[in-house]
Amino acid sequence: MVKEIIWSKRAQSDRKEIFRYWIKKNKSNSYSKKLNRLFKEAVRLISEYPEIGRSTDVEHVRIKIVVDYLIIYEVDQKQRLLILTIWDSRQNPKKLKSILPK
Repeated sequence: MVKEIIWSKRAQSDRKEIFRYWIKKNKSNSYSKKLNRLFKEAVRLISEYPEIGRSTDVEHVRIKIVVDYLIIYEVDQKQRLLILTIWDSRQNPKKLKSILPK
């Protein structure tokens, strides 16, 4: 179990943009609220079971799938959960490689 959950600025921005997109598209915030609940539940699960996500080519970085989105995270040596980004899996995967840590 992790001691602290830290959302990167990028992850916070990604989450807000996702919510804005769905509010604009649906002319309602109900789907954004649903996604927010799903993201929170996924992060809670990750915090309890950090190995739950799929491993990646980048050491210590894992992915948790939530609907069409990937929560990309790592757990550091201090047992902090770092949410790096939320990625829409329908995007060009080449873009994802440019934002992952090396």
